[in-house]
Amino acid sequence: MSDETGDETTVYPDPSEVKAREGAVHVEGPDAVDVALTPEAAEETALRLENEGVRARGQRRLKGVPRPAKD
Repeated sequence: MSDETGDETTVYPDPSEVKAREGAVHVEGPDAVDVALTPEAAEETALRLENEGVRARGQRRLKGVPRPAKD
């Protein structure tokens, strides 16, 4: 898979570890991801991840399905 710049992107199948510590949300994931977010940033990120996860699942399901021509 490649990103919008055409660079190859690794897609990881496992979810990240997420823990609340000392008033911050810590995310640890593959490829040395280690991020600490404010609770507000974590909540907004969670919403964005959920929305884009649903969108990506739809893209995967519709891949190869013919689409009607645009007028």
